[in-house]
Amino acid sequence: MDFGLVLQTDPPASRVVDLMRRAEDNGFTHGWTFDSAVLWQEPFVIYSQILARTRHLKVGPMVTNPGTRTWEVTASTFATLNDMFGNRTVCGIGRGDSAMRVAGRKPNTLARISDAMKVIRALGSGGEADLGGDTVVRFPWIKPGAELPVWMAAYGPKALKMTGEEADGFILQLADLYLTEYMVKAVKDAAAAAGRDPSEVTICVAAPAYVTEDDSPEALAHAREQCRWFGGMVGNHVADLVAKYGEHSSAVPEELTDYIKARQGYDYSHHGRADNPDTAFVPDEIVDRFCLVGPVERHIEKLNALRELGVDQFAVYDMHDAQEAVIDAYGSSVIPALNS
Repeated sequence: MDFGLVLQTDPPASRVVDLMRRAEDNGFTHGWTFDSAVLWQEPFVIYSQILARTRHLKVGPMVTNPGTRTWEVTASTFATLNDMFGNRTVCGIGRGDSAMRVAGRKPNTLARISDAMKVIRALGSGGEADLGGDTVVRFPWIKPGAELPVWMAAYGPKALKMTGEEADGFILQLADLYLTEYMVKAVKDAAAAAGRDPSEVTICVAAPAYVTEDDSPEALAHAREQCRWFGGMVGNHVADLVAKYGEHSSAVPEELTDYIKARQGYDYSHHGRADNPDTAFVPDEIVDRFCLVGPVERHIEKLNALRELGVDQFAVYDMHDAQEAVIDAYGSSVIPALNS
C-alpha cells in the first residue's frame, strides 16, 4: 500500500515543504495539498519547491477543479513540473467545494469535470485537445514519455459511475469500511461495464489519522476533537447529495447521510481546521468511522481492512496538533507493518 500526506498550504510555505520532506523520509510516496485560492497559498508554486527538495515524492492537489483555472493552464502547469522533475505529479480533480463557494460560485457539474479531465490528461500527456470552437491545441514543447494521471474525487452515484468510466484513479475522502466497500465496488463495476480493466483504476482513501499512545478515554477524546473537522468537510458534499436525491434515497447510503441531520451551516473560514466551530454536530461515531484514531495497532488493523477492500493508497490528512508525530509514527510503525 502507498501512503500520501495531505496538507493545507498555510504560510509559511517552507513548513509545507519541510513536512513533505519529512514524509518522504518516512516512506510516504505522495504529497497532496488543498487547492483553494482564496483560503490558502497557491499550491503549484509550492509543488515546485517540494519536488526540488525531494527525490521521488509525487505531488498533486486533493483536489483541484475545472472552474478556477482554464484547462490548458492547469495542464501546462502539471506538464511543466513533470518536464522539470520527471512525471512526478497527479491531477486530483473534483467539483470544487471551498474553492468555488468562497469565490461566490457553485461547484462544477459532472459534465464539466468530464470535459476537463479529457483535456487536461491529453494535453498533459503530450496529446492534442479540443478547447471548443474548433480550437485544437497541443503543447509543442512536451517531450515523449510525458504522463499525467487524473484521479477523480466522488461520493454520489453518478460521480462514482463517471470515475469508473473515465478517471485513472478514485479519491474517496473518508475511511469508513462499509462506505469504502460500497463506493469502490461502484467505481470498479462502472469501469468493467465501460470495457476497462477495473484494476487499472487506482483507489485512494484519504482521511485524518491521529496516533495516540494508548486507548484511554482521555487520549481518544482529544484525538477525536482534533479530527472532528473532517466530518464537517465531508458533510458539505453529503448535504449536496441530500439536496439532489432526498433524505432517504436508495441512490445514496444512509450510512453516509444520516449524520448531517443536525448540520446547521458552514463557515469556510474554518475549513479543514481542528478548531472548526461548525462541526459540533459530528458525533464521535462518525469520527471513528471516517478517520483513523487511536494507538498504532488500531491504524494497522483498519488499514489492513482497507487494503482488503482494494485500496491502493491511504492519504493522511495531517491537519491537527500532532503533525510531525503522526508522520513519524507512520514511518516507524504503520508503513513497515503494511508493507512487510
